[in-house]
Amino acid sequence: MKAVIFDLDGVITDTAKYHFIAWKKLAASIGIQFDETFNEQLKGISRMDSLQRILKLGNRLNDFTIEEKEKLAEQKNNEYVKLIAAITPQDLLPGIASFLKELKDSKIKIGLASASKNGPSILERLQIASYFDTIVDPGQLKKGKPDPEIFRAAAIQLKIIPNECAGIEDALAGIQSINGAGMFSVGVGVPLEAQPDWRVKSTGDLTLGELKMHFRQKNL
Repeated sequence: MKAVIFDLDGVITDTAKYHFIAWKKLAASIGIQFDETFNEQLKGISRMDSLQRILKLGNRLNDFTIEEKEKLAEQKNNEYVKLIAAITPQDLLPGIASFLKELKDSKIKIGLASASKNGPSILERLQIASYFDTIVDPGQLKKGKPDPEIFRAAAIQLKIIPNECAGIEDALAGIQSINGAGMFSVGVGVPLEAQPDWRVKSTGDLTLGELKMHFRQKNL
């Protein structure tokens, strides 16, 4: 194992609540209501894909032009950016700081494969940007999760072949993306239908020793 590639929301920090608040406000402005159960469908996917699902829920899929949809997505993002402005290192999920240090000390490359275009600024606010060797720009991709493109892009940027990488996700679409890329998948509290190579209840269970053990077992 030469690299570990992280998702952001729900793996490094919990910004899902801010996405929910921002999407809910945007949806309400166009007469669509949704709850936290529906919000689970939006985890791990791109901004435009999320908007499409919300519009479909409200039977408004064909009510907006592409330009209007882009403006709605931008409106949601502006609200989200306001909400995450208060993020600090205290918002790192349990065990992530020590896990990143373990990886760095062991000279294992670290990448970010998040659908969030705000990934770099969030890493800066969390004061962990220096740990990352590469960050995939989701704006340069043709397909979002569950397509494996984003994790393959991370491996290419790190110059490491996929089967030497582990990917960490908290959503079904993310695990499908990692598996499709041919990497070792780690699922943090993922639903039963996800099929990660190693399942953990929380980020606090992530250690380099455990990861290496499960990685070796998969590759025996």
